[in-house]
Formats: sequence, C-alpha cells, structure tokens
Amino acid sequence: MKIQVNARNRAHQFDAAPADKILYAGLSQAIALPYECGSGTCGTCKARRLSGDIEDGWPEAPGRKYLKSPDEFLMCQCTARGDVSVEVASFVQEFEPGVCVPAAVEGRIRDATLLTHDVMQLHIDLATPLEFDAGQFVLVQVPGIVGFRGWSMVNYERNALTLVFVVKKKPGGQLSDWLFSQPRAGTDVEVFGPLGRATFYPSVARNILCIAGGSGIAGMMSILARAARENYFTEYRGDVFFGVRSMKDAFFLDVFSRLREQCGEKLRVTIALSEEGPPACAQADHPQLEFDTGFVHDVAERRMKGRYEGVRAYLAGPPPAVDACVRMLLMSRVSTDNIRYDKFS
Repeated sequence: MKIQVNARNRAHQFDAAPADKILYAGLSQAIALPYECGSGTCGTCKARRLSGDIEDGWPEAPGRKYLKSPDEFLMCQCTARGDVSVEVASFVQEFEPGVCVPAAVEGRIRDATLLTHDVMQLHIDLATPLEFDAGQFVLVQVPGIVGFRGWSMVNYERNALTLVFVVKKKPGGQLSDWLFSQPRAGTDVEVFGPLGRATFYPSVARNILCIAGGSGIAGMMSILARAARENYFTEYRGDVFFGVRSMKDAFFLDVFSRLREQCGEKLRVTIALSEEGPPACAQADHPQLEFDTGFVHDVAERRMKGRYEGVRAYLAGPPPAVDACVRMLLMSRVSTDNIRYDKFS
C-alpha cells in the first residue's frame, strides 16, 4: 500500500504493509514523521485523512483527546486499508545521515529481577541486532495487552542482541500488573525502535548534566555507559542527579559507585531523597556518592549553582518532574538547544 504524507514543506511517499502502523512504516523508511511517545498517549503524531481508508487499532488511546475532527487520527495507532493520503501540520524531513533508523524486531524476555519493591529490571533478547544511540528508547508490546509501551535502554551497544530496561510498577497499569504478577521469562514480545532525540554523542563536547526521577534513570545509564567507554570524563564534567522518594526506592547505587571509580572526580552523582533525609549509613555504604534531601530539580538547582557553563542537560522521569526541570534550567539560562528530553509515559 502507498502512503502519502503532505507536510508543510513537501510531500513524502512510502510503502506500508497491511499490519504496519502508518507512523512506524514512515519512520522505518527514514522519514522523520512527527511523534513524541509513539504509543498513543501524547497526540503529537496526529494527522488528517485526505483520502483512503484507515483502521484504528486502539480507539481508547489517551492521545485521541487531542483530535479535533472526525478526519483526524493518530498515526501511531492506525493502519491503512489501501492507498492513503494524509496531512500533518509540521515540517517533515528525511533522517540525517548516520541516524539509527527504527525497525520492528522480535524479542523474548530472558529474565526479570526486582531492584526495589516496585521497580524491575528486564533483559529482552532480540532475534536480530538493533542499532541504537545512548539515551534512546524502544516501544514494546506484550501478548494480550493493547498498545505499545515506551522503555528506555539502560545498556549501550550500537548493534545489541540484548536490551536492558527498568520498569516501575504503575498502580492500575495493565502492563505493569501483567509484568509484576508472575514470572514472564520466555515470553515473546514485539519491539519497535529505536526512537527518541535525547541522544548523547561524544562529539557534543560539552559538560553533561543528567537529572532523572525513578525509572527515568534508565536512559541516563545508557548515556553514562557510552561516556565512560569513550573516557569522556577525562576532559568534561558530568553531574548526575537521581531522584527517589526514600532509600528503599533507590537502586543502581553500586553501578553508580563503579562508574565513579572508573571515571574519577569529574563525574559526580547525587541521590536526591524527596521524603526523608539521608540515613546515616548511606554515605558510609556508598562513599563515592553524595546524598541530599528534596525534589530532584531543587537539589540540582542548589548544587549546580555557578556550574552551568558549557552544559548539555538530559532529563527524564514523570512529566511534571521534567517540566519542573525545564523551568529551572531556563531560569538558570541554559539554552533550549542544550536541554534534551523525550516525553513518553
């Protein structure tokens, strides 16, 4: 089937198989269609149907609240029943050379380990290698649950056969209830990606600031893994702020400690506890790390005062926390082109 997308700058044509979501088909052919979450929640990928028939795979998708007319639809949720022509309100370009092009890959859950009472680490083995950049995410769909979910990779490899994720249990969330209810090792899943623009490349040649809450730390771990591999912190500073409610909610502390030992004094890691002061044992148990009290954006603001020169900031976590970080950074005169995040939940 032929899909034509009329954008503000030009028209793009690409092919789609009967089961392909229109957004995924375009992205997999290196056409940078508009999206943020790619999973039906944000509404960024909305388009207007000009001709042809489409089928909506998830009529209850939260992002449908952003549709204003019967002809509008979410490209991440709809497939074409034949040749289709649509219109989007944004400029659309082709991918720049060297950008990782998304693809559909079959995967299987190898194991799942609890890191805290409500955070799980997953390893998903892939049938074919997936190339991705540090800081990106993929969409994952499991059997019996409608819709894909976006998860950031913890690991960093350009041609990975295994992806590592951290997933937080969400009260009432269908997928997290499924995942946390019983062992899921051996379950086949669908993966699409990589996606996301909050990517780190050593050529950025700037000091790195990472601010994340909860499971949002996943993408930061990928960024730090690549930076450590490239000996990035021999020349540039790295400041990491990881926000959790209390010490029982903290994880990856041993991983952070090893990164500090590997990367030296130019890398600083601060754990921000929003609901309690750091227990006396925290510093003794993790002498390579620093601990503070408060919301993670407030802790970062206090500790980064006078340290924003030459900074590229990466943000992740619940949308309200990301919004608070953006406001704080803009007030601290960090330019918008040096604030990177992907909104998906």
